[in-house]
Amino acid sequence: MSAKRLTGTPSAMAAATVSSAEGPDYPWVASEVLRTYADDGARGAMADLRAFIARCPTVASPGRDAGSYRFAVVPGPRVGDESMRVDSSTTSGSIRLEWDSILVRIGTTLVIVHEQGNEPGGDDHLTRLAEAALRSYQTTGP
Repeated sequence: MSAKRLTGTPSAMAAATVSSAEGPDYPWVASEVLRTYADDGARGAMADLRAFIARCPTVASPGRDAGSYRFAVVPGPRVGDESMRVDSSTTSGSIRLEWDSILVRIGTTLVIVHEQGNEPGGDDHLTRLAEAALRSYQTTGP
C-alpha cells in the first residue's frame, strides 16, 4: 500500500500519523494517506492491489529466518465509490505482527487508513477511522 507499490503516479499526496502506547505490550499506530490522481490511477491502483493479493497471498521475507508476509482481502465497510479492507501479517520466528487497512476510492482519490500494532483482534477502531477520514475528505476535499 505504499506509494512505491501502487500503480500510477499520484498528482498529490498527503499523510498523517497518530499513535498511542496504552501499554508496553500493545503500542498502536494509525495512519491516513490521501493519493489523488489526474486520471484513472485510483481505480487502477485498487484493481492492481486486488490482483496482487489474489496472485501472492503469501510472500517470503527476504531475511534468513524463514518468515513471511500474508495478505487477504476481507469483508469491510462499503463506502465511497469503491472500498476494500486488507488484513496483513508478518511472521519472523515466533514473532507475529498484524496490521489492517481500508482503502476507499472517491473518484480519482484514494483514502487509505492503516493501523498496526493493535492487540490481536483489537482492530475495532479501523472502520470508524476510515469513516471519519472519508467524512473529512468529503468536507474539505483534496
